[in-house]
Amino acid sequence: MRDADPQAILNWYDRHARQMPWRVGPADRTRGMRPDPYAVWLSEVMLQQTTVAAVRSYFERFTTRWPDVHALAAAQDGEVMGEWAGLGYYARARNLLKCARVVAQELGGRFPETREGLQALPGIGPYTAAAIAAIAYDTPETVVDGNVERVMARLFAIQTPLPAAKPELRAAAAQLTPRERAGDYAQAVMDLGATICTPRQPACGLCPWVRGCAAHAQGIAGDLPRRTATPPKPTRHGIAYVGRRADGAWLVERRPDKGLLGGMLGWPGSDWNDAPEPAPPVAARWLRLDAEARHTFTHFHLHLAVEVADLPVSAAPYRGHFMPTAEFRPGDLPTVMRKVFDLARGNFDNADASGPHENGE
Repeated sequence: MRDADPQAILNWYDRHARQMPWRVGPADRTRGMRPDPYAVWLSEVMLQQTTVAAVRSYFERFTTRWPDVHALAAAQDGEVMGEWAGLGYYARARNLLKCARVVAQELGGRFPETREGLQALPGIGPYTAAAIAAIAYDTPETVVDGNVERVMARLFAIQTPLPAAKPELRAAAAQLTPRERAGDYAQAVMDLGATICTPRQPACGLCPWVRGCAAHAQGIAGDLPRRTATPPKPTRHGIAYVGRRADGAWLVERRPDKGLLGGMLGWPGSDWNDAPEPAPPVAARWLRLDAEARHTFTHFHLHLAVEVADLPVSAAPYRGHFMPTAEFRPGDLPTVMRKVFDLARGNFDNADASGPHENGE
């Protein structure tokens, strides 16, 4: 595309780059600053399936507590999972620790500089490897996220619906990836998609590529990219059991490393299916609440009935363990388990359940 000059969007980026705590912007580069591969990697993992607005505070907390890959590699699993709570897609947090430990223990704390080397690390797929290589090391890799797909679909008027259009969109993006300033270019296209070439009502008059945009010329920019209709998500049901011992300790369990919410702290409960069987974790008089906790995952909706019980000090659970109230932090719970706790907490007398620290979500 003659008018889709990479230099045009780089000039735009030099003036309009978004400020982010993990980013070394154009003005910083003129002062000799270079991106920190650790910060780039951490932000890219956090940003998978998540928004910039949601990630900022998590990134700042992580880098304050674990300022480099060696510090993160030495962290306790439970501490990292607790700080991750609320970001979702918890396999990312498990792989984050695995990757940090490989880099710290086997690579001397240095991230590989190539896409191939990065992609060999735990939790780093093709997109994340390309993004780190480009942004941290200025390697001319083609970086394609959802924002870039939208820009390319409009720039080239690609009407094949997503997800079938992904190879075509990637090929289009590869045509424009420059040899120089590849990292700034990748971030520029992502910024363009996030601020100008938005999903609805793109601000074409402000776009540095408007003259070369085939969809704008055809008057169909707002209709692209097209998407194949997806079937409605099914609804699963379950039961969550919230028990508190007479001394204030909470009955919790650490979920298995594999599977949904893997490695996260939560409440004992039933399987999640169409007709869950009761599965109380300890013999007690369980009271079912009128309200249920509802949460939506990527592939299904979940409705959790909530049952609560006051437990004696002598209680011997079949599942889970008791956590003293001084150690229990609601902020360490994943969002769905926080919703359960918020419904249950009012049913316990004199419950000092706010904890010493709660993460916002």
